[in-house]
Amino acid sequence: MPRTIAIGDIHGCAIALAKLIETIEPRLGDTVVPLGDYVDRGIDSRGVIDQLISLAGRCRLVPILGNHEEMLLGAREGRSDFRFWMNCGGMKCLDSYGSTGRMELIPSAHVEFLRSCRTCFETERHFFVHANYEPNVPLDRQTPHSLRWLSLRDYVPPAPHCSGKVAVVGHTPHSEILDLGYLKCLDTRCCYGGWLTALDVDSGQVWQTNERGELRGAEHRRPTA
Repeated sequence: MPRTIAIGDIHGCAIALAKLIETIEPRLGDTVVPLGDYVDRGIDSRGVIDQLISLAGRCRLVPILGNHEEMLLGAREGRSDFRFWMNCGGMKCLDSYGSTGRMELIPSAHVEFLRSCRTCFETERHFFVHANYEPNVPLDRQTPHSLRWLSLRDYVPPAPHCSGKVAVVGHTPHSEILDLGYLKCLDTRCCYGGWLTALDVDSGQVWQTNERGELRGAEHRRPTA
């Protein structure tokens, strides 16, 4: 049966991502939704993007745009402050391309991949965004700040989204999956020595790997209707 699998914030953790993909074994009918923040902080942003581009040939890949991709693209295109991105982990990203502050060394295929990332993806029962949402605002009218920047430390939606769908997000790091029933946060601190988390949103199966290439025992969580 085709699966819909969400992946939390990767942040340059290419070893953990490779182990996760190997473990999940995505198939042609599967939909894989990485939730954004592929770059910065970890040591191999380039390797992460290479793997995601390759993964698109094995399954339906629906990458979500994170705030770190927004910073990278904005700095590259002169729309935002290069130094701000550097202070948020951007130097680690450029280092992975063998660059010392030279944006032009990022391959055009990687830039186009990042430009292709979506703000939001919906299925019948779930929606996927990078960071957060406003409960009473339709998804197509949410602000970029809410979708990509608003931390769950600052604002936890007090209710399900008005669509009735379950939100699947990343962005705000937790030591374990945050599961409120109507909201699930999959950022489990991989780049800080934690785990990279993937969730089959329909079956509730969870996979977790880390930068040592270790796998934490797969488990099942009760799916939320």
